[in-house]
Order: sequence, then structure tokens, then C-alpha cells
Amino acid sequence: MNVLIKPVITEKMTGISEKLHQYGFMVDKTANKIQIKKAVEGMYGVTVESVNTIRYAGKSKSRYTKKGFVSGRTNAFKKAIVSIGEGQTIDFYSNI
Repeated sequence: MNVLIKPVITEKMTGISEKLHQYGFMVDKTANKIQIKKAVEGMYGVTVESVNTIRYAGKSKSRYTKKGFVSGRTNAFKKAIVSIGEGQTIDFYSNI
């Protein structure tokens, strides 16, 4: 099972990373906090102090277009906010 799907790189998350040393990741829906901690420590070589998880439900969205009424659904996902040790950083752009 691949626990970490992708990092969350937004303006808000970047501000939190600089101030509080917390980083966001999209994670597998079935992953628990211990698995997320081990995956982040193994992939980035940092010490994880705490893990907070948030589950987002998918929403129904609809709009009226030229082709008529179109309805769909956004995906449900799970996000983890990981706090790392003081003085450590994670560079998401190093392996692009």
C-alpha cells in the first residue's frame, strides 16, 4: 500500500510550513497515523513529532452548460498535517 499520495503545496500550506514546521500530504484513505509517520520519516529522513488527519467527503456538483444540465461528484480524500522536529525542513522541489 502506498501511504503518501502527494504533498499539498498551496499558499496556505506554505505559510504554515514556514511558521510552524508543519507539512501537508494527501494520504491513502485507509492509512493510520502510525503508518503516515513511518512513511514520512522513511521518505524524507526527518523526525515526525505529531500527525493530524482530516477526512474530506466528496461533494455533488452540478452546472448548466451548452450541452444541458451536467452533474458530477468530487473525490473523497484524506489529508495529513505532519509536524516535524525543530530545525528540519522538507524540500518538495528537490526531486522534480
